[in-house]
Amino acid sequence: CLYSYTTFRECLSWDITQKGYEKKRGKLLAPYIPQIQGKAHRIQASSQAVLPGSKHNKSRAANTRDERFRSDLHTEAVQAALAKYKERKMPMPSKRRSVLVQSSVEACTPPDTSSASEDEGSLRRQGRLATSTPYQGHSHPAVEHWFNRVIQGSSTSSSASSTSSHPGGRIVTNTSAHAAPAFDLLTPDTPPLATDNHSAPPDVTGLSERSSVHAERSQVASVRGVSRNYNHQTSVMETADGVPVNSRVSNKIQQLLNTLKRPKRPPLREFFVDDFEELLDVQQPDPNQPKPEGQQMSPLEGESLGVVTNWPPSLPAALQRWGTTQPKSPCLTALDNAGKPVYTLTYGKLWTRSQKLAYTLLNKLSSRNEPLLMPGDRVALVFPNNDPVMFMVAFYGCLLAELVPVPIEVPLTRKDAGSQQIGFLLGSCGVTLALTTDACQKGLPKAQTGEVATFKGWPRLLWFVTDGKHVVKPPKDWHPPVREASNDIAYIEYKTSKEGSTMGITVSHSAMLAHCHSLTQACGYTEAETITNVLDFKREAGLWHGVLTSVMNRMHVISIPYSLMKVNPLSWIQKVHTYKARVAVVKSRDMHWSLLAQRDQRDISLGSLRMLVVADGANPWSISSCDAFLNVFQARGLRPEVICPCASSSEAMTVAIRRPPEMGVPPPGKAVLSMGGLSHGVIRVDTEEKLSVLTVQDVGQAMPGAMVCVVRVEGTPYLCQTDEVGEICVSSGSTGVAYYGLPGMTKNVFETVPVTSSGIPISDRPFTRTSLLGFVGPDSLVFIVGKMDGLMVVSGRRHNADDVVATALAVEPMKFVYRGRIAVFSVSVLHDERIVVVAEQRPDASEEDSFQWMSRVLQAIDSIHQVGVYCLALVPANTLPKAPLGGIHISETKQRFLEGALHPCNVLMCPHTCVTNLPKPRQKQPGRVGPASMIVGNLVAGKRIAQACGRDVGQLEDNDQARKFLYIQDVLQWRAQATPDHPLFLVLNAKGTVASTASCLQLHKRAERVAAALMGRLNTGDHVALVYPPGIDLIATFYGCLYAGCVPVTVRPPHPQNLVSKSVCILTTQAIMKLLKSKEAAAAVDVKSWPMVLDTDDLPRKKSPQMYKPPTPEMLAYLDFSVSTTGILAGVKMSHAATSALCRSIKLQCELYPSRQIAICLDPYCGLGFALWCLCSVYAGHQSILVPPLELESNASLWLAAVSQYKVRVTFCSYSVMEMCTKGLGSQTEALRLRNVNLSCVRTCMVVAEERPRIALTQSFSKIFKDLGLSPRAVSTTFGCRVNVAICLQGTAGPDPTTVYVDMRALRHDRVRLVERGSPHSLPLMESGKILPGVKVIIANTETKGPLGDSHLGEVWVSSPHNATGYYTVYGEEALHADHFNTKLSFGDTQTVWARTGYLGFLRRTELTDASGERHDALYVVGSLDETLELRGMRYHPIDIETSVIRSHKSIAECAVFTWTNLLVVVVELEGSEQEALDLVALVTNVVLEEHYLIVGVVVVVDPGVIPINSRGEKQRMHLRDGFLADQLDPIYVAYNM
Repeated sequence: CLYSYTTFRECLSWDITQKGYEKKRGKLLAPYIPQIQGKAHRIQASSQAVLPGSKHNKSRAANTRDERFRSDLHTEAVQAALAKYKERKMPMPSKRRSVLVQSSVEACTPPDTSSASEDEGSLRRQGRLATSTPYQGHSHPAVEHWFNRVIQGSSTSSSASSTSSHPGGRIVTNTSAHAAPAFDLLTPDTPPLATDNHSAPPDVTGLSERSSVHAERSQVASVRGVSRNYNHQTSVMETADGVPVNSRVSNKIQQLLNTLKRPKRPPLREFFVDDFEELLDVQQPDPNQPKPEGQQMSPLEGESLGVVTNWPPSLPAALQRWGTTQPKSPCLTALDNAGKPVYTLTYGKLWTRSQKLAYTLLNKLSSRNEPLLMPGDRVALVFPNNDPVMFMVAFYGCLLAELVPVPIEVPLTRKDAGSQQIGFLLGSCGVTLALTTDACQKGLPKAQTGEVATFKGWPRLLWFVTDGKHVVKPPKDWHPPVREASNDIAYIEYKTSKEGSTMGITVSHSAMLAHCHSLTQACGYTEAETITNVLDFKREAGLWHGVLTSVMNRMHVISIPYSLMKVNPLSWIQKVHTYKARVAVVKSRDMHWSLLAQRDQRDISLGSLRMLVVADGANPWSISSCDAFLNVFQARGLRPEVICPCASSSEAMTVAIRRPPEMGVPPPGKAVLSMGGLSHGVIRVDTEEKLSVLTVQDVGQAMPGAMVCVVRVEGTPYLCQTDEVGEICVSSGSTGVAYYGLPGMTKNVFETVPVTSSGIPISDRPFTRTSLLGFVGPDSLVFIVGKMDGLMVVSGRRHNADDVVATALAVEPMKFVYRGRIAVFSVSVLHDERIVVVAEQRPDASEEDSFQWMSRVLQAIDSIHQVGVYCLALVPANTLPKAPLGGIHISETKQRFLEGALHPCNVLMCPHTCVTNLPKPRQKQPGRVGPASMIVGNLVAGKRIAQACGRDVGQLEDNDQARKFLYIQDVLQWRAQATPDHPLFLVLNAKGTVASTASCLQLHKRAERVAAALMGRLNTGDHVALVYPPGIDLIATFYGCLYAGCVPVTVRPPHPQNLVSKSVCILTTQAIMKLLKSKEAAAAVDVKSWPMVLDTDDLPRKKSPQMYKPPTPEMLAYLDFSVSTTGILAGVKMSHAATSALCRSIKLQCELYPSRQIAICLDPYCGLGFALWCLCSVYAGHQSILVPPLELESNASLWLAAVSQYKVRVTFCSYSVMEMCTKGLGSQTEALRLRNVNLSCVRTCMVVAEERPRIALTQSFSKIFKDLGLSPRAVSTTFGCRVNVAICLQGTAGPDPTTVYVDMRALRHDRVRLVERGSPHSLPLMESGKILPGVKVIIANTETKGPLGDSHLGEVWVSSPHNATGYYTVYGEEALHADHFNTKLSFGDTQTVWARTGYLGFLRRTELTDASGERHDALYVVGSLDETLELRGMRYHPIDIETSVIRSHKSIAECAVFTWTNLLVVVVELEGSEQEALDLVALVTNVVLEEHYLIVGVVVVVDPGVIPINSRGEKQRMHLRDGFLADQLDPIYVAYNM
């Protein structure tokens, strides 16, 4: 192959980089390493990788899996499931060192950052991890047993102390990570077994139920051609083509193949004859799946709301009553971070301060003398979690002023997770004012002006500080309007949906009052009770119990801030003890944390509690926290019956709550359900012995005055059967009213009308959907099994994200996940949901640990949930986005995953096992067009035969003097006599100045000198290699060779490959000659075997005796060598006749005359580039301005400036030149215009190419340079190939090139289907220029070799006087390709001799007319046949897959794909930080699945510039493939998709 200068220079530089040193060292040690490490690399199946002895040396904080995530049952179930899997091997991804050490300093969590263990109602991760032993009224031995373990501290983690122990976030990397040898396939200890092709390979994916049978067999891979020699140095593997490959990469790919031998797929139904539509396989429901069998459920009525005498008519009225009659009564006590009471707000104070604020808001804020706020306006409340007093005053101040408070979180930075959506909510609510505290306002990010910065996506807000000095006392005669509760909006509570959008839920005054009433009745609240609140007081249960209902009943609230809980998780229990609180409102995680610290406290009593409200009791995994808490604190006076889980949702408020014991309610219930049944939406009670079960506790009865029913999740809200899981719906006066400003969604959620199976509405009042999934059990108890937010429907089965989190966390006895932080969500890929698991890994986890953990999580989830995980990603500790009060922000995590901004440090994709709905593989149909009888006149199968030709050369009479001469060298002699001083060539250098010129006579004279030097030394017909940089020397020596009767071969300096060995002589310049003789060259090639090297710099001025006259024009004139895109060096023979015919065709098409100037920016070594440099000017006599493309690297504007300066009408360039101009000059058009660069002179600018036109590049080039006067019609492409270097060329006459849109899916089936622009799966194809005069083109079927009809896809065949006469190869296999140059059709016109181009394309007759008045036939080239990938019975063009991949992420600079055996390998160049490397894996896999229905086998991420490109700018995919298999790419990351 011919390389450019730069690569040659690199070959000659001797310094060795660190990378190089590592590689060399690796290569030297390679034979020895596997024996040491072969065993270490396998995934250890032992669940306990920690040595027993090391267990107690670890400080207790280092163990990171929270106990609350624990239930022996679930852990044991998971361990049992994993034990079923025998030791497995999967190829480990290889990654570059630098990627390993990216976990930054922040891997050390500072104590105050929130973590999942501190989850505050964020959708997931609560104390969920796994079911606990059934509560049976007395302490259960199993629970005792594990509880004692907690107390000994073997595996606890308190978030307070969990930070000290991670030393600086250092990552221990495995020394061989740089060149991690694959777990070698043939490990030394494997017994030699005779492998035969039929032995089933081990099913590594662990997805076949039959795996146990095969796993017994040895791990030897059953691959054709595994050598029987079992020592490590020779684990040679053979590729499918039988080529032996010995490298780490191929071993890994081979493992991957073995892994995929038996994917879990539903059996294919019989092959189908497709017609365009590739039907995605629709999952057929399993006939044996469980179906609900119960009766239709009957709606559940809560007890009626009791009538209370003197019940206040509204909440402000209650405040007024207590503020005036009991002003000294305590309302709220706030604590600081040490747990000391800072301030107690009395009812009197609350009343007067809220009045002051109400008056100030209504009367003292104005803009342009108008009051700023009117009653009913919305106001944002931005209060920190540790200041409940100010919040309460602001909330009631707004209510008294009849303003609508919208409480939101305090934004910490300008880009908080989810903050943009909050801004959208504020904007849609029309909020203009935000209330906050002085301290909080000081802490907000500021703009330069000193004002609070505008947060991303937020409306402009006025910030008002509600502290004392800013509010004024109202005059004596002012009283706030205290009215009866109406249906006006009282407040708006925000809620974040599964997708991350934020909605505002409006609550009316009457609903707020009714909700307080029903909570008071359900919880038995009495006047002046003390209540401890640990929840966020801004929303949900914290607001309902701690701010609203408490004021209704003049209760005293002790508010425990989140910051205090982080420092002292026991604080809430101490306060219950101190204040003798009757009620506490907590979440399961608060109970869990207090367990971790409880042994420090002996003297507390919880005997005063009559009710412990568990606000997230609806989370199925809260039961383990409740049981564990009870076991410990029963000894401290906690009565079992006071634990009251409740279920609520932002829309429906409180849905159900377990009543306190004094109400005489039925005993609590507990259900053990089969997860398999739940995934089909069916309730099946199970014994706890089975592996996959979910244990749930009841959340009590429906609320007073409410009606509850359960409806189907999708479609019409039919009532469920009694044993069916559905969405809980509530109808009562105390639910939210609407989503603010979203009437459509409001109708769906707040105005649902449940119907019976016969379609009759069950009630005349509307119901509100709660987004809770559950059922009604015995004793009218409500059970919840999950939330709609966490619901993932995969292939028709439902899975709950929380349950998957539980399973993942139960896998790890080795304590792998950092603080239990895992996010599980689903993404939609190829018309189905796919499960993604993202976890933070401990800073000290090694590569092996993480890979082992990932593979075991896959197995566990597969066993317990019978579902595959699509992608498992591990990120460094502390990098997942956090929700406002701890926990992981799921929707933001998902967003980052989809945008490629998650920056994982490990990724495992399993598309092969998960994606089961691909279209069936296609079976080839026999050719549609049969025997000759099908042809009638000019029609094939009813369509016009696809045949087209350029103008007839014979009829084109022109005063073409050159036609008189048969040989191009005669033309030069004639011109040297006729117009000796006519300038033919101008060569420009990088500065844009003329480096050299040649007139007809000068060129002739120089050629003569060369001929004279050769004639004495060489024989006629000898091959001479011309090794020159682009310039006049090259052209002169070419003609010198023709004068001397030698055959010139132009070679790109200075990499003389074996091609030179057939040459008898090398002609070159002195500088290159020095290079060729240098020691460095001697290191690369055997200089002694070289032919004679002559330099032509100072040849004597002597005339050759006489010119050589070839006996016949059919004689060989020159050889044209080029590297095809498949990496094969192919030379074609050009005869004298073909040479002249080629020049004449181009001359006619481009209307070239001696008076014309054309500019050429192409390499002069092969193809059309060579013809335009060396041949055309001499033939047609026009002047060529030659711009060597290499000079553009130092001056990108050189070519365009030259075109403008010489006012050139016709110019030629290559795609690489066009790309250099668009990338290099895109932003400089203004500067070019100031330098008077004007392109309006250009009529045609042709890109010389041997590929499908790159329409995106030509269009962006036209767009960018439109500003410089370039006509949008000017740019077009040419098409040539090895058998004929110029088939199409736009030229100056004829219609503009047309563009059609074809269906990409039909192309895969070798068919053309024209579609409208912008329709899905459409692909734009641009015509490749006009067919040249004298050229005939036909489209033939690749298999039958018969002619095809108009708009049918087939191989382009060409017949023309300038076809090459044959291949000339240095490997002596000319016979192989003889049929490329003389082929005949199998039927139809069987006489004409055609040459096969090797390109797929089609002809289409257009409505346009060409120069001769005929209708114009356009040729569209689709791509090279050699390059196409045969996958799933279809034909793919690499460029289509590559285009999709490049679009998938902004940092992908370039992409190339190829196949290895039957795996698709995608190589992407990463232009960005190496952190992003792993983000690309999932995006690349997704886009190829979505757009091409293909599963990517291997994703390789490399540095920019690794994908090799030839001089025409075409990707050399086969070189890349060889480099990959020989492990020479030094990739940043290689991911093997399972």
